[in-house]
Parts: sequence; C-alpha cells; structure tokens
Amino acid sequence: MAATPSANHPSKIVGAVWGLLILNTLGSAGAKTIVPLPRSLIQMVTMGALVAAFTLALAVNLRLRIRASAYLLLLTLLLVLSVISSANLESGFGALFRCARLALFVGTLWLLSRWWDGSMTFVRHHIRMYFAVLGSVAAGLAVSPGAALPDLYGGRLVGALWPLTPPQIGQYAAVIIGLTVLLVLGRRTDRTSAAVVIVPSLVLLALTHTRTATLGLFIGLAFAIGSLILTSASARRFFSWTVACAVVAAVGFASALQTWFLRGQSKENFSNLTGRAKVWDALLAAPRSTSQELFGVGLGDKSFGGLPIDNSWLAVYNEQGLIGVTLVALIIIVLGGVALLRPPSLSRACAIFLISYCGIASYTEAGLGDASPYLLHLAVAASLLAAPAAATPLSTPATTPESTPEVPRRRVPRWAQRAEVI
Repeated sequence: MAATPSANHPSKIVGAVWGLLILNTLGSAGAKTIVPLPRSLIQMVTMGALVAAFTLALAVNLRLRIRASAYLLLLTLLLVLSVISSANLESGFGALFRCARLALFVGTLWLLSRWWDGSMTFVRHHIRMYFAVLGSVAAGLAVSPGAALPDLYGGRLVGALWPLTPPQIGQYAAVIIGLTVLLVLGRRTDRTSAAVVIVPSLVLLALTHTRTATLGLFIGLAFAIGSLILTSASARRFFSWTVACAVVAAVGFASALQTWFLRGQSKENFSNLTGRAKVWDALLAAPRSTSQELFGVGLGDKSFGGLPIDNSWLAVYNEQGLIGVTLVALIIIVLGGVALLRPPSLSRACAIFLISYCGIASYTEAGLGDASPYLLHLAVAASLLAAPAAATPLSTPATTPESTPEVPRRRVPRWAQRAEVI
C-alpha cells in the first residue's frame, strides 16, 4: 500500500508548532487583564514560543526537506528587504530584533512546507488553535464580565485573561467561522462539532462589534461559496438560504443592524474610519528621502506619530517602502491567481476565503509586512493550493502484476466519505 506524506507526518508535533506560531502572533499590547501581566513577561512568552516552534520544526525535519513555494519565496524577499531597511537603525535597535523574529517566523514556515500538500491538515490546526484562544476569551468573560467588556473600549469584548483587543478577537472568530462553514459544506466535518465552533464564535464576534471582521467573513464566504456553486449542491442550498436570511434581516432588523454597525459613532467619525484617515493623510504628507521612499524606515510597531497606522499597505509603505508594497501585492496576486486557476474544490474554496479575508482586512488592519496572524492565514492558503506530493511506496511488492490480477477500485462518492470531527 502506498503511503502519502500527509498520512505519515507527525501531525501532533506539526500541530504543536502551528499552535506556537499562533501564540507568538497574539501580541503583547491590549486590554487590561484580570491578573496584571507585565508586558516584558508576555513578550518573553511569545518570543519563547517562536523559538520553540522553530526548534520543534527543525527537529521534525532534520533533513531540511522543503517544498518550493512562491509565497515563501516572496516572504523571504520581504525579509531581506526588511533587513536592508532596518540596517540604518532609523527605527532603533528594535527594528533588528523584529527582523530576527521575522527570520525565525519565515524559517519555521519553510520547515513546515514539507507537509503542504493541499489537504485540510493546516485548516484543522488553524481552527483548533484559534478556537482555544477564543476559549480563553470566553473564560475571561465568564469570570469577569466587567473586565471583558470595559468602558475604555466602548463596551466591546476584549481579552480579560490575555491582552487581546476587539479587532483581534473578531478576526480569529471570523476566520474559524468561515473555515468551519466551508468544512461543513464540503462534508469534511459533522454538523454537531461545527455548531460547537460556529455558535460561540458568532456570539464573541457580535460582542466585539468589529465591522472589518464581519464584512471580511461575509464577503470572503460569498467568494468561497461562489467558487463551489457549480459543483456542490450543498453550496447552492447554503447560498440560497443565506441570501434569503440576509434579505429578511435587512428588512426586519435594519435599525438594530445600523445601531450595531455604527457603534454609537457620529457620521463624521464613521466617515474618517474612527480617526484612521487623519493618520493616513499625515503619513502620506510626511517628507521622505528617495531611500525611505523605496526601502522604508525599517520594521517598527506599525505606528506613525505615536498613533497606530491600521492599514497594512501604508504600514508596509512606511516600514519597507514601495518595494515592500510591491512584494506584498505580489503575494496576494500570486495566491489569488493560483486559486483562480485551480479546479473547483474545497481546498480552493478555503484558500479563496482566506485570501479574500486578508485582502479586505488589510484596509483597516496592519500585519501583512511582518510576522502576524494574517501571514499565517495566507500560509494556510498556500498549503491548500500546493499540489499533492507523489506517493512513495513503503517497500517493493513481492509479487508481479502478472501473478496478481489487478482489482478495480470503486471510487467512494463524496457524500459517503466519513466526516471528521474538527
């Protein structure tokens, strides 16, 4: 019997590596927690997680077997550019530290690329790990509702056990909801386990009042399900019911939806994206040398003038220049182009969802130019778009084709395949 790499890889270790990468990208700045955690301690934990992830990935892939990937090649070029732009220390020594972090991050992804075979392996790791993060958020809400819904954030849900902001929680919830819905449509999981993930995640997403994550979820799912409509009856039924429910909600709950969407903001504040537009205008108007225009000022904390940039493209422009913007655009274009060229499948749909979500979120969130959850989302998309590796027989058969008649194999229909628990 032939064994594929996906069947023989040490899934538990790979899953642990992926969980450590997710822990590293949770960040160290956010809401006040129930038990105050020094930022230095949080940074020690997150950086320790990255070092542990690289070490485990290296231990499980000592022969350094990797798979060629345009995504990882472009990330490596972005890393080289980041080192060049940070070498003059315009952003301080912290820029070199961030370059070292990005190098470990990209190196770990290269080591894991050995198991990128178009299967759902990393999708399931992604859902499980982020659902565990959301579990900590729910636990904090249960233990101390006041700390989890502080007035400082306008009553929006934050992490009370680990310092997570509403946009972070909204992002994690939206991504695992979308992926789980697609797994159900592809009959790769049962509805009970899917409901266990989707229902509480929807509640947490609603409590964050995160508009970007909500729009990214629905638009990303629309693109992903649209790619399955011609080949999946389940996708057609789901799409029809979703459109019908959306129309009913728009007519019957228009006022409530508008209130939730505006979050009590004035129209002027909403139009300038909660003050983001002012920071963007100031960043674009700031004088720059030719070197800064092309290479940026080096990796920083994604802020300008002490205020967060909250736009991936402008953050990359500020830190890695126009060359960095070009590389990030190529990452999105290449992944999107490969996804469009693939035949309809569940893997393709999941990749389209992740790419679409990252593209939408990039307008109001930073992260495409540095180690972040967005790069992990795109890494999952790249693993889904990778061609399956050729099967390698474990041993030479003892019999010849002449001595043993070939038994025709009956293809099992998709509907009869056994669904897995997430």
